[in-house]
Order: sequence, then structure tokens, then C-alpha cells
Amino acid sequence: MSLTITQLRYLVAVARHGSVTGAAKALNISQPSISVAIDAVEKDFGQKLFVRQRGSGVSLTSFGRAVIAKARQVLAEVEELAGLGSSKSAVSGELVLGCFEDLAPYFAPGLIRAFSERHPDVSVTVRDETFETLGRRLADAAIDLGLSYDLGLPSHFARILLHELKPHALLPAGHALAERAEVSLAELAAYPLITTDQPQSWQHMLDLFRSRGLSPVADRATSSFELQRSMVANGFGVAVSYTRPHGDRSYDGLPLIRKPLSDPLPMQRIILTYDTNQRVSNAALAFADVAKAWFSTRAVFAS
Repeated sequence: MSLTITQLRYLVAVARHGSVTGAAKALNISQPSISVAIDAVEKDFGQKLFVRQRGSGVSLTSFGRAVIAKARQVLAEVEELAGLGSSKSAVSGELVLGCFEDLAPYFAPGLIRAFSERHPDVSVTVRDETFETLGRRLADAAIDLGLSYDLGLPSHFARILLHELKPHALLPAGHALAERAEVSLAELAAYPLITTDQPQSWQHMLDLFRSRGLSPVADRATSSFELQRSMVANGFGVAVSYTRPHGDRSYDGLPLIRKPLSDPLPMQRIILTYDTNQRVSNAALAFADVAKAWFSTRAVFAS
């Protein structure tokens, strides 16, 4: 067997991007070059690393996950070796950040800007993820770090606490509860509840009500947090949320009423997470340090 550094880079790129096409575009090389490299490595190992799926890219086999994890480790050590004779920053290379899609617009750009100012030699890519895809892509080494709520993650994933949020109620203007200083879950349960259609999200919201012995009617499930806000603003129901963008208006310009909840409910954690079965790069560790400092000075941003 004669593996090359170039082959390892190709394999890791395919795992990251989930397709030969995406890897070729990122590396600015031809697709056949990557396909030839994959075929050669799979032939040497005598096992498949990727399962090709027509029209939906590739996925890693269990053996492929082990190979990619080791390949990432080797490439990281090669970069560290090369850096011994360099005058550049000690932190360099590539970092892929996966963000839960509801949090990404509010936190990812500012975090990446702060990180890039401190570590300009690291190339950062950000990707929107659902709760379901985030854990899978971390396990497959498609992303290095995840920015998410602490929901639905395997127990062996690391959790770096960045911030904690209180849930609040969202009401349309003119709602019967709009003049209250705070509202209870029991009062909200009398109205149609609008949730997002992410299983971890709507299940968590319903569990908040069930913990108080309540059974609200989840009337509509929306595909995104902003659509949920717009549905509330247009009078289709009420919602409970942790995320609060600047400005209490929906995308179509209608006002939203935000009210604290009177119930003693648990806080929700915003975390950085990674798979402890994967090697954590110096760039990922540096990003975690920057993220903790960034959130510590912007707590009111998401309060």
C-alpha cells in the first residue's frame, strides 16, 4: 500500500462535502482525479470507503469513517510539522463549522469574523444543519465543530457551554394576552401552538407543556424559525421560543409581542460540540476559545 498525502486530502474533502463534485469544486481539481484516488485507495484496502448514491452524493461506510478519522489526524500532524519552520501563526489550516439553522444567522457571522481577526491563517467554512444532520456530519468528519442547542446529541459528544437562554412566548399584536407582564404555559395552551417541524425542537417544546400537565394543540408545524414567527404575527397561533432576533417584527413587517414565561422552566444551552471519537484540531480548539470570549461579552444579544 502506498497512500499519498494528496489522496488523503481528496478523501477528507469528499467526506466533508458529501460528494465528489463538491470536493472537486472546493479543491479546484477535476472530478475524475478524485474518483481515481478513491478507487485506488479502496483497491489497496480491499474495502469500500464510500457508498455512492445516485443523485445524492456519497456516504461513508463504517470502515470509511475509521479511515477518514485517521486521515484527518495524519493531515493535521503534517500541517503541524510544516508549521515548525514557518513564521506564520501557530493556528492554521481549515475549519468547517456546522450551525443549527435557527442559530446560524444570529451568531455564526459574528463568531467567524472575531475568529478570523485573531487567526487569519485558518480558512473557515460555515454550514447550516438540522438537529439530525449535525450529529451525523460530526461523526462522519464532514464538519469539525457544531454550534447548536443542547438537544438530541449522543452522550459521547463534547459540550462546551457558550450561553443559556430562557424560553419566552410569542404572540401576535392585539392578542388577549398581549397586555400581560408575563404569561404562563397554561394560558398559552388555550391557543393553537405553532412549532417548527424539526423533531427535536417540537418535541422539546411539547415536553415543556407536558411537564406542567398540559396538552396544547400543535396546530401548525413550520419549516423554519422565521416562518414560525410570521405565522404568529399573522394571527395563526402562539409559539414558545428561545431565540430572539433583534427587532420584534416578522419578515413581512408585522409586529410580534414577546412575553416572559411565569413558569419555572429550565434554561436552554447554546453549545459548541464535537465528536470525542474524532481528533480535535488546533483550529477547532482555538475557535472554542474565541467563541467563549465572544459570547461572554454579548450575553444580552440573545436574552
